[in-house]
Amino acid sequence: MTTLADVTPVLLTFNEEPNLQRALNSLSWATSIVIVDSGSTDASEAIARAYAPVRWVVRPFDTHARQWTFAIHETGIETPYVLALDADYALTPAFTEELGRAVNEGFAGAVAGFEYRIDGSPLSGSVYPAKLVVFRRDAVRISQPGHSQEFAVDGPIYQFHSRLVHDDRKPLERFVASQLQYSRLELARLKRNPADRWQDRIRASGWMPIVAGIGAYLRSGGPFRGRASLRYAYERAMFECLLALRVLSSRTEDDSRASREANHATDRPLAGGRVHSRAEPSSDLHTPSIRRSDASSSPYK
Repeated sequence: MTTLADVTPVLLTFNEEPNLQRALNSLSWATSIVIVDSGSTDASEAIARAYAPVRWVVRPFDTHARQWTFAIHETGIETPYVLALDADYALTPAFTEELGRAVNEGFAGAVAGFEYRIDGSPLSGSVYPAKLVVFRRDAVRISQPGHSQEFAVDGPIYQFHSRLVHDDRKPLERFVASQLQYSRLELARLKRNPADRWQDRIRASGWMPIVAGIGAYLRSGGPFRGRASLRYAYERAMFECLLALRVLSSRTEDDSRASREANHATDRPLAGGRVHSRAEPSSDLHTPSIRRSDASSSPYK
């Protein structure tokens, strides 16, 4: 019989003082908790070490995928199941009870949705996707196609009816800094797969900040959720604005590079040592001049 004792919660942290205590309080059932930290300078370590089941491990951060691979496979975890959590997640009593039933039924993994909160105030909904958060340690595959990791397993998947709580209370400055980093990684994904999802096609048109802001506001409850809903809409629109600016800059750079390469090609040497170049306007009426049209265009073409 598989029980909660066969599940090890794993968290990644970096300066998670505003969130960590809530996450750990919701894991009072766990006999072992692994935290892999990236070098926090706040009170995260002191908070974590106040909980007896916690094993605190420090590893410099490189990518989410590598950090999670290390956390799951190189920290001495012996339980068959892992519960992968961000430090701004928390379990409800109903979720904990359902988790015990799910692992007892022998699923390869389990997917959970989220109750999104802003400073403790729950939203009516969010665009935050459901995720694979529970999986067999020896079967999980870890990748990072975009700004964060993705887990995958083969075999039967359980779908939680209860939801995890997502409530990130870090300062605004930290939030903005993380969105800058995430937008950079998302740009790299868009370049690899420019039309991977319908959202990406809207991003290519340049309209995603407006679509995301309005959609997030309505999805989260609009005027019925007051400031919480408005902040959530601003947060989502801000990320899409940052990504749109990166896309715009990248396309401008690509156009400039293409223009330089075209100019270089027209200036290549010809046989006999002569140089083929763009002709300049001539005062000789019998010598036709060659005019080059402007090759630049709008980045959102």
